[in-house]
Amino acid sequence: MNDINNLRKLAGQLIMIRFPGTELDAATADFIKANAIRAVCLFRGNMTDAAQLTKLTTDLRAVMGPQSLIAIDQEGGAVVRATWVPAPPSAMALGAADDVDLARRTGAAVARAVKALGFNWNFAPVLDLNNNPYNPVIAERSFGADPQRAAELALAWMDGSHAQGVACCVKHFPGHGDTNVDSHRDLPTVDKPVTELARLELAPFRTAASGDRAAPALMTAHIVYPALDADNPATMSRAILHDLLREQWGYRGIIITDGMDMHAIAHRYGVGHAAVRALTAGADMVMALGTPQTQEETVEAITAAIASGELPVDAVQQRLDRLAALARDYPCAQPPYLDDAADRAVMAEGWQRALTAHGNPQRPAPGARLRLVVRQDVVSDGVSEAGVPAARVADSLRRLYDVELLTYADADSFDWCALPQDGRFTVLASTSRLRYGAHARSTWRPDLHLALWNPYQALDIAAPALLTYGFAAPALDAVNAWLAGELPAAGTAPVPGFAT
Repeated sequence: MNDINNLRKLAGQLIMIRFPGTELDAATADFIKANAIRAVCLFRGNMTDAAQLTKLTTDLRAVMGPQSLIAIDQEGGAVVRATWVPAPPSAMALGAADDVDLARRTGAAVARAVKALGFNWNFAPVLDLNNNPYNPVIAERSFGADPQRAAELALAWMDGSHAQGVACCVKHFPGHGDTNVDSHRDLPTVDKPVTELARLELAPFRTAASGDRAAPALMTAHIVYPALDADNPATMSRAILHDLLREQWGYRGIIITDGMDMHAIAHRYGVGHAAVRALTAGADMVMALGTPQTQEETVEAITAAIASGELPVDAVQQRLDRLAALARDYPCAQPPYLDDAADRAVMAEGWQRALTAHGNPQRPAPGARLRLVVRQDVVSDGVSEAGVPAARVADSLRRLYDVELLTYADADSFDWCALPQDGRFTVLASTSRLRYGAHARSTWRPDLHLALWNPYQALDIAAPALLTYGFAAPALDAVNAWLAGELPAAGTAPVPGFAT
């Protein structure tokens, strides 16, 4: 029995868990202690404010010990979990601003805020190239379509974070940018020849995998790349994780899987079986973000694999050594946060410099009568936070104009032609990640389109547009500054298809 308990504690150190609620409940604490869990990822549902969250991370450290790895997705843009700290511009906003120093200062500001909340691991930056305009899950999370420039900006962001003591984890290797399927929902395929993958998708990751600035951690993608491995998604592919990443590229950092609860994996392979396959393929840690039941199943499966020799103990120890080095190099400290005002200024600069004009947008006259058309609901795709509410966009614009707010429930049936012809300047504000369908593309004709989330929506509507690459409060402030004539739209979309 002792042997099995010891093996379970080896297995437990190879998984990262999540749990519901804003407090560390007794059952979760017991599971952590019984299985020597040392890694947790916290999400929006675990957070209410700074006081609550710092207590939660303190409690986690007390249970997990000095080698705790407490992680967060604080990328910027729509993918942030702590929503009250200074709001970082999205990666594509930084790509539009095209300034490595700004990217570095942004990464540092993000790290200062999350470190003060008790985190030492941030699942960012994204190294995916967004070279598919219909990608449902990446879009503005990518720095752009050019592999060299995306890598330069991402590594600068990462340098800033590391200088503040928060480890980065680049994602989603070998690249999630050229997919039209969300791996949270199904298993995508990127079917390109090796030469094309090497030129595009793989290039930023290869840059981040070597040299003095190598990423300390890398997250796998639940995607099949037939040219690299026709039979397995990257997360479970030894050809990709071990042969390519470890052996050919010489990567020495942590390999962690994306969430194994995602449909691309859990619904096809089963979480326990998939976890073992990921580890034997070369992963160091499995992100077991499901339920207590699937976490237990994962621990049991890994324990059995160690006991049988399928996952040799010496291979486990190599993984534990790498994880211990990450915790040692980026300890879980909780310094006071003294940089809120300065960091908000950095973030505001990023949002302002990202503003991008598409199709020569014109400003309404000061005090003009506006009709603002926005969707009724604010949605989350399970990765991003929910979009900005229609009323908040209206209130922001009311600082400059007489605004009539009109909301719609369904873009596919909303009748644009029925809008009153009363002389109001009509503004469409896009507040979701969803691309528009044929009906909106063929019939909607606003005077100005504010693309407040996914910039590709500006390509759907035949109207001049202003791109923000995100909907945070400083993005709305930047829009107002442009509308007031106080700020140029000097950004350049870092992906093809946009006219200046």
